[in-house]
Amino acid sequence: MTRRGWILFAALSLIWGVPYLLIKIAVVDIDPLVVAFGRTLIASTLLLPLALRRRALLPVFRRGKVLLVYTVVEISGPWLFLGHAETILNSSTAGLLIAVVPLMAAIILTAMGRDQLDARRIAGLVIGFAGVACLVGLDIQFDDLLAVGAIMLTAIGYAVGPIIINRKLADLPAMGVVTASLIVATLLYAPFSVWLWPDTITAPAAWSIVGLAVVCTAVAFLVFFALIAEAGPARATVITYINPAVAITLGVLLLDEPFTKGMAIGFPLVILGSVLATSRARTRAPADVPPVPTGQSGIESTGTSRVTE
Repeated sequence: MTRRGWILFAALSLIWGVPYLLIKIAVVDIDPLVVAFGRTLIASTLLLPLALRRRALLPVFRRGKVLLVYTVVEISGPWLFLGHAETILNSSTAGLLIAVVPLMAAIILTAMGRDQLDARRIAGLVIGFAGVACLVGLDIQFDDLLAVGAIMLTAIGYAVGPIIINRKLADLPAMGVVTASLIVATLLYAPFSVWLWPDTITAPAAWSIVGLAVVCTAVAFLVFFALIAEAGPARATVITYINPAVAITLGVLLLDEPFTKGMAIGFPLVILGSVLATSRARTRAPADVPPVPTGQSGIESTGTSRVTE
């Protein structure tokens, strides 16, 4: 990979490890739905001129039903669930739990008959979910289990979204899909945001929403597209395994969240399990199949990690 490719890779790995921190700050003062609404509104507004200039929107909106389903499972639902979960869980815990997305994708693809599990991949699933069990068993209180469930729903959404893309929208421009889905998500959130709008918005919450929209969504997608062009789709998706480390580091350093025994044991197990569960022998290179960015930064936007391979 070129020097420019490494710079883009490092930038995106950092950017998509940040949303958990910003969401945690924002939901302290603002309802998670309003946070998600602000994020999609600002990001779609910023990306709209680029999508219009490339004439990328009309073909996407012509497949409105598929676009709506994709938006609900990849953006609207996950960002709402994640925000509510972070009203209870630490940002670092949320970031680590989201790392199970590749494991979810492997299970879903196998259930659909589009993939097969060999001994190595089964071992990866066992190891990965053992890491989650360590985290939940050592760190999570009984009252927090609903929040864990919300994170798991988020992970399932992130895993299903790229499958929808690959089956129904893969021939459309990625910029159009991203921008259109953000617009649809904004429209879905808007009616509820009116009722949940806070009387006052604190500066930390406001800047966190701006950061989520501008840096973690609009800029992140532009960097992701550039990274794909520079390094190829397979290398671009390796960020999946780095984002949780960034989320944990930022939570510990900036929010004084504890680095727990559950994290110390669970994190390497989840990542090792994801690598094993999503790696397999291929008879041809996947370079002709473009990866599709997820609604959540990834990983925070990790849903693309192996679905496209």
